[in-house]
Amino acid sequence: MPGPASFGRCVEIAPLPVSLVLFGAGGDLARRKLFPSLYRLFRANLLHPDSRIGCCLRNDAGFREKIRAALPADAPDCRDDFLDLLDPVVGDYRSDAFFGVLAEYLREADRAESALPRNRLFYLAVPPEACAGAVEGLSRAGLLKGPADGPWRHVIFEKPFGRDLGSAQELDGFLHRHLEEEQIYRIDHYLGKETVQNIAVLRFANPIFEPVWDRRSVDHVQITLAEDIGVEHRANYFETSGFLRDMFQNHMLEMLSLAAMEKPETFAADAVRDEQRKVLDAIRRAPAPSAARDFVRGQYAAGGGMAGYREEPGVDPASQTETYVAARFFIDNRRWRGVPFYVRGGKRLAAKRTEIAVVFKRPARSIFTPLRPEDIAQDTLVMHVQPEGMDLTLQAKHPGPRLCMGPMTLHFHYDELGAAAVADAYARLLLDAMLGDPTLFMRSDLIRSGWELFTPVLEAWRDRPESSPLHFYPAGSAGPSAADDLLRRDGRAWRPLTGEPMA
Repeated sequence: MPGPASFGRCVEIAPLPVSLVLFGAGGDLARRKLFPSLYRLFRANLLHPDSRIGCCLRNDAGFREKIRAALPADAPDCRDDFLDLLDPVVGDYRSDAFFGVLAEYLREADRAESALPRNRLFYLAVPPEACAGAVEGLSRAGLLKGPADGPWRHVIFEKPFGRDLGSAQELDGFLHRHLEEEQIYRIDHYLGKETVQNIAVLRFANPIFEPVWDRRSVDHVQITLAEDIGVEHRANYFETSGFLRDMFQNHMLEMLSLAAMEKPETFAADAVRDEQRKVLDAIRRAPAPSAARDFVRGQYAAGGGMAGYREEPGVDPASQTETYVAARFFIDNRRWRGVPFYVRGGKRLAAKRTEIAVVFKRPARSIFTPLRPEDIAQDTLVMHVQPEGMDLTLQAKHPGPRLCMGPMTLHFHYDELGAAAVADAYARLLLDAMLGDPTLFMRSDLIRSGWELFTPVLEAWRDRPESSPLHFYPAGSAGPSAADDLLRRDGRAWRPLTGEPMA
């Protein structure tokens, strides 16, 4: 196996030879994300030279030229070498004949000279309704099974993983008729972001944080995923999804579980995901009639020269689809009992910002008279996911002869290290998939636990809309005022979306 390429305390292991088969190679996701990410891995010598990329297409006319145009503009001399790894596999993957062609392509790839065995990774970058046919075709062609002690066969799936608990369980049952759980890689690009990965490093590699990472020291936690864009070209999908399904059930819960989990025994995939599941299982569930009580749903209206959601092309003029959700969670375990986790996210907000803010308690008493504890700003650790970095706001003395104190922020942002330091999320996840490392991929029990939490809320919104009315907010604002009330009744406030970070 190729040895590790080390830099300081960073170790990357180049994967074994892999035949990566990309379904939907002519689609938008492949062009915008997957091929540029694979190119970055290629340039970093993290693709084995014996690897091949089979590109499933209905028509390969002009294919390489389109991919060339989508690749990053720097280092153009590498493009031809990368494009040489791409093999068009042409046909309609709704037909058995196509899978016969694909099987022959893979047999030819296996016969190519290589001192190492060749693993197979199938990436289904296709709409959800097309995934079942692709899995069944691969299964009928015998492409999902290999010798017990031979190279592995893995399949990457894009979200959504169901629409509610029932559909998620149905999908899970279908997949497990054809695949073992360890073969299934459910990808969510948020888990590939540097700061999301850095949560575990920050907590468990730095002994200064873990002793204060619990209910004795933490007042509350805020998680924000704010987008300044509207639904753009995704209106047809978003109308039947809404923000809760699109973002809360996956991105938001993943960030929450990583921030709140116990220290795993090791950093192995199942050890980490076991601790994430324990967090999700410990989130307090309300009885069905009141499941939406701690949730606020909103929809953006016209504002700031921007159209409202109901005015977007492809949207029902009377749509009840939420474009904003705020919620309050309690994790009923020993570490977090009584600490509220406030989670919010939405579209057409005042800024683009994704962050996890851990807000610490004020001192029980102040020795700095006449200051009272409530006069002292709260220390806050903010892990920025978008843009990526972190801030730690502490209390410090201002320069001068008098004892004047106030917040001071220590900050680190990845973009200050240069563009090359900010890793591409899809590149990180593709590398892990080629290494056979599922740590940053969703396991079926994590998905089930998330749907168990949110399905009663979705049902309450559908069956008893009066229990959680749709609150409108102007496009370009911070969201509906009802979301402010969610914290105000606890004596707290959201961190501002614009301007300097709040102390």
